[in-house]
Amino acid sequence: MQTQQVIDHIVQWLKDYAEKSGVKGYVLGVSGGVDSGVVSTLAAMTGLKTLLIEMPIRQKEDQVNRAWEHMNDLKSKFPNVEAMSVNLTPAFEELYKTFDVHDDEFPNEKLAFANTRSRLRMLTLYYYGQINGLLVCGTGNKVEDFGIGFYTKYGDGGVDISPIADLYKTEVYALAKALNLVKNIQEAIPTDGLWDAERTDEMQIGATYPELEKIQKEWGTKTEADYSGRDLEVFKIFSRMNRAAQHKINPIPVCDIPEEWRM
Repeated sequence: MQTQQVIDHIVQWLKDYAEKSGVKGYVLGVSGGVDSGVVSTLAAMTGLKTLLIEMPIRQKEDQVNRAWEHMNDLKSKFPNVEAMSVNLTPAFEELYKTFDVHDDEFPNEKLAFANTRSRLRMLTLYYYGQINGLLVCGTGNKVEDFGIGFYTKYGDGGVDISPIADLYKTEVYALAKALNLVKNIQEAIPTDGLWDAERTDEMQIGATYPELEKIQKEWGTKTEADYSGRDLEVFKIFSRMNRAAQHKINPIPVCDIPEEWRM
């Protein structure tokens, strides 16, 4: 991949979109992972106001430390970057007490609470975006957004613009290296940070991003019969998750009303 050309293209695209939209710049959440690390750097390179927000919810200390190491690094390089922390743990705890049900009756409760964390962060980004005249910038990559739907609908999927959604995860890592992000961000193990216990993306999905990318690049040109061994296992994972994520990947269905009924 021609990393510098891709970097320049995304930075100009972000700058043009903000100027056409009449906004001052972008706001985005920084998690301590490579996706938000790359996107926040690209946004900073536009020269427009870039507000970075770290939003801990029962967060692991290493994730918080990585996020701040990255944000402080960007602040030292770009005068247009501002960084802040909004502790969402108290708000989440109130929601937890309000929503809590018996796990044995509702086995999906833990997943619902994980998604609630993401949606609480989305609400926070839009609040600070609106009062500052900024657009919410997404950090999802191609595999997550259009392959297996590994994001929260109206959570981290609720954004105004998505600059790296056409890049595979391995390509995002290539940009991180080219942008010379802090070492801890470049080497961070992918995790969504939505669970009390440590759950990496690979643990949740059952496959690595390079394995998933191989299947996604061949998606629609090969069938299950074309795979064997580990590739077959990953194909089945990708197929199952892609099928379940169609409500995220496709636009919201609208029930069309025949015009003659309006007469």
